Amino acid sequence: MEWSIQQISRITGVTSRALRHYDQVGLLAPSRIGHGGLRYYDEDALVRLQRILLLRQLGLGIPAIAAALAVRQNDARSDVDAAADPAADPEVAALRIHLAQLRREQELLARRIAAVAHTIARRERGEPLMAEDMFDGFDHTQHREEVERRWGREAYADSSAWWESKSAAEKKEWQARQAALAADWTAAAERGVDPASDAAQVLARRHAEWLAGIPGTPGYPDGPSAE
Repeated sequence: MEWSIQQISRITGVTSRALRHYDQVGLLAPSRIGHGGLRYYDEDALVRLQRILLLRQLGLGIPAIAAALAVRQNDARSDVDAAADPAADPEVAALRIHLAQLRREQELLARRIAAVAHTIARRERGEPLMAEDMFDGFDHTQHREEVERRWGREAYADSSAWWESKSAAEKKEWQARQAALAADWTAAAERGVDPASDAAQVLARRHAEWLAGIPGTPGYPDGPSAE
C-alpha cells in the first residue's frame, strides 16, 4: 500500500514543501515517483516519517535527527544480528526504543498531572500540602546512578544544584547551546572533516568550554577526571 504526498501531508500535517525538503537533505525519500513527478510513500517510508516526527517533537533539528536515525538504525541492526533472526525488522526494533521512551514520558506526565491535581485539591480544601506528593514525577535524576558510579556523589550533587539554580530562560539557553553543538558535530561528520584538522579542533574547544561550565563534570575546575 502507498500514499501520495498530498495524502501524507493531509494525514500528518507535514507540508508537501517539508516532505520534499526531507528528501533533498536525505532524511526521507519517497518510495517511488510516479507520472508527472508525483511522489508516493510506502509503509516503510511512513514508519521512518513517524520516527522523524517523534524526534522533531523532542526539539531536534534536521542534522541531529539524521544522526539519531543513523544511530538507532545501527543499534537496531546490532540487536537483529545478536538475535540471529534474519526476519526481524530493524525499523521495528528502533520503534520499540521510541515506544519505551514515550511510555516513560507518559508515566512521568501522568505522575505530574496527579501531583498538580493533589496540590490544587489540598489548597482548595485548606489542607496542608505534602511535599512528597507535590513533586512526584518531576525527575531530572535519570542519570544519577551512572554519574555517581563514574565520578562520585559529590559530582552529581554539584551538577544537580547548578542546574536547579538556573531560571527557565537560562535552562533553555543552555539546551540551545547543547543542540547547536550536536548539530555542528553532525554536520562536520557529514562533510568528512578530519578530526585532526583545525576546524575539528575549534569545534572540540567549543565543546570543552561548554562542558567546563558545568560543576561536577570533567573539565570543570576541580572537577572529576574524565577517565
